[in-house]
Amino acid sequence: MTGYSLYRFLTFLAGPALRIYLQRRVTRGKEEKGRLRERFGIASQPRPSGPLVWLHAASVGESLSLLPLVEALRTREPALNILVTSGTVTSARLLQTRLPNQTIHQYNPIDRAAWVRRFLDHWRPDLALYVESELWPNLLGMTQARDTPTGLLNARMSESSFRNWRRMPAFIRQLMAGFHFCLAQNPTQAERMAALGARNPRPLGNLKCAAKPLEVDADALAALRAATQDRTCWLAASTHDGEETAAAQVHAALAPKHPGLLTVIAPRHPERGPEIAKLLRSRGLRLAQRSRDGLQSLSADTDVYLADTLGELGLFYSLCPIAFVGGSLSGVGGHNPIEPARLGCAVVHGPDMRAFTEVAEDLSEPGGSWQVSDVDGLTRAVDRLLSEPETRGHQAHAAREVAAGQVGVLDAVLAELEPYLAPLRLSGQSAQTPTGEPDLSVMSPAAGSTAAR
Repeated sequence: MTGYSLYRFLTFLAGPALRIYLQRRVTRGKEEKGRLRERFGIASQPRPSGPLVWLHAASVGESLSLLPLVEALRTREPALNILVTSGTVTSARLLQTRLPNQTIHQYNPIDRAAWVRRFLDHWRPDLALYVESELWPNLLGMTQARDTPTGLLNARMSESSFRNWRRMPAFIRQLMAGFHFCLAQNPTQAERMAALGARNPRPLGNLKCAAKPLEVDADALAALRAATQDRTCWLAASTHDGEETAAAQVHAALAPKHPGLLTVIAPRHPERGPEIAKLLRSRGLRLAQRSRDGLQSLSADTDVYLADTLGELGLFYSLCPIAFVGGSLSGVGGHNPIEPARLGCAVVHGPDMRAFTEVAEDLSEPGGSWQVSDVDGLTRAVDRLLSEPETRGHQAHAAREVAAGQVGVLDAVLAELEPYLAPLRLSGQSAQTPTGEPDLSVMSPAAGSTAAR
């Protein structure tokens, strides 16, 4: 019995246990009760007519990496149906708020053959794209068995996972060799994919870096610089509850050492502005609040400028030479550190960057970012970067170099997809039945007569 056959047999036997396991996950908030049927392959939406591209991401980080690609596909291929699947409640909520219109989200089926078959019978994807290293053997193997073109995007595998898969060479080679193409994040990852059996993996860059650079209004930036009078400043960006307090503590510790220090706080959710303003004033800090009076109350005596507005984060990354990336000290998983890196900031973040793990690693390796573990570490990092312009400049340069290396990754991925998208563009609708055999009812008369002969 092959490794795959054994896996399929064991997942068949595990059906009752998996149902109990999923019900327990519902009670812990790890599954959505109203959508639990999707985990058994039962669709909650009809399949639209026409060609359908299916993209699968495991959780939040992978889902974030898909968004620029989904948006580009929706813009370039408006007639294309797009299905995105993921496996966590958090990722589902993220995708429901950020996916373009006319894009379907479903939970992926648990990797049991009967449930996977039900899923594939309903959705009949014309192209299947998997993200990073989400290699469920039944889901992948049964999709490939239907002759559906499959690709692995943003391919990445940790050293430990790589070692584990190497212990099952025949099993993993069977899965990896079935991909029509494999696009890796970097040369190291491409080498790992090749060693596991992928055909000609190509290192194209990280899709998480594919989002457009943040916009910066030149006039607004000039006005902001004039209002701050070129004061020494640093930014706490995309902060969550608890991180504004951390930024206030950093300011209180460093203001005596760095006269005129201005701390800029840009909360992830600007609607929290009044709550944050109250918190900062309670700590005795002199505050200017952008949402209330723009630059009018910003003076030489201001301790903290609360940037509680939407769409202006690029402006504050451009103003401040040092940026702390929020969500990384509050258990949220961090935010995209490439955004400040592109705009020339020295980047600091906390230990929780799970939504951008590989991006943070890419920045850290050449010294483009620093990781801190707590408020004291953040204080020391900001102090050093304020005190040592040469260190700050080196870090910002390294970060910018990493960011520059990711330019064009989305266009490169779209170019690789083009040979698979072109036939879908022409077909107008899927030409597969649930069994994967040609459906003569949707072929042209000429094609049908040829097939009949």
